[in-house]
Amino acid sequence: MEGERTPGHWWPYIAQVLGLDPEAIDLPEPMPAALHTDTVASVLHLGRSDVERREFVLASSGYALSVLGLPDMDSITRRTKTALPGAVRVGQGEVAAVRHMVKALGDSASELGGGHARHLAVRYLTQDVAPWLEGRFTEATGRDLFSATSQLVHLAGWMAQDEGDTPELRGLAQRYYAHSFRLAAEASDPELSATALRGLAVQCVDLGYRAEAVQLGEACVDYGRHLDNPRAVAYYEATLANAAAQDDDRRMATKHLAMSEAAIGRPAAAGGDSWAAHYSPGRWAHESGMILSRLGDLDAAEEHLHLALDIHGLDRRRTRAIVLADLGGVRLRQGDVDGAMSTWCEFLDCADGIRSVKVQAALQDMRVRLRRYSGVPEAQELREQAARIAG
Repeated sequence: MEGERTPGHWWPYIAQVLGLDPEAIDLPEPMPAALHTDTVASVLHLGRSDVERREFVLASSGYALSVLGLPDMDSITRRTKTALPGAVRVGQGEVAAVRHMVKALGDSASELGGGHARHLAVRYLTQDVAPWLEGRFTEATGRDLFSATSQLVHLAGWMAQDEGDTPELRGLAQRYYAHSFRLAAEASDPELSATALRGLAVQCVDLGYRAEAVQLGEACVDYGRHLDNPRAVAYYEATLANAAAQDDDRRMATKHLAMSEAAIGRPAAAGGDSWAAHYSPGRWAHESGMILSRLGDLDAAEEHLHLALDIHGLDRRRTRAIVLADLGGVRLRQGDVDGAMSTWCEFLDCADGIRSVKVQAALQDMRVRLRRYSGVPEAQELREQAARIAG
């Protein structure tokens, strides 16, 4: 029930006692076998199970760490030699199509939340991209295709994580991130590998797996260490700083936050297909502000959140809503009740219509914190408006 033990040899006996047919029950595949399946077959199985809702998976700290040993580095080379007769020929046009769809779906999710259009991303993977992954391509095209698919699979994971806080969605997100890492590593793409590990690290922080989050954050930094992309380096260093702060390791958090700040201050790399290019100074300021808040430096946290909103600007409604919610919470902790309510009023204007678990959590957090001000009309109005938006 906890997802930590596999029935193995004793399951048939349980089925016999209960009068069940062992073949009629779709049990999860034992983890050791799952770890060594072909990456393409495994990720397509995951996507199809998601679409058909026929498997229930739980997120676990052990699974999160196990991905570090998963990649099959000969996968692409082997596929160039074993394509079936009649397999579709794949070139750079198909790779460009995947990247275009990732951008379109990602832009929509960033604006409206992961709950919008997630199944479009998964169906695109299982119906459109699947024949290309199983098609005929050169090794160079295969690497590009695996990289582009890694982005798509990572997006599906992020959307599942942002859609809701259920055990099923958490488990799906974790497995999408793991497969994104496998695809990126097999494509020899260190930036995408690090980004997938970042997704796992952030999820471990959210689930309270603090030690695992730090280990994944360290692996994330290792993969990105030699990238010639300051924003990517800042992205991964901030990930480790956040994990360390959640683990109450002030020394490590401060060290890597400083390294992240140094990186984000350098000129951005040229455009292209960088997955970390979205990590702007504004997004860095938001993440840093929340790390500083966790470390107890509320003045610096408020300054960074102010920078994120008013100086650097944020171009996505979902992102701006979350920053406003966080800033309201910081101001309330500082004793600035009027400032908090003013900020939360802006937050509610942004939050309406967004399907994001983070926005829903922020709405609930705000409503709870405002209960102590039940005698203040403005506070009651905010609570009622939040209740309407939360639905």
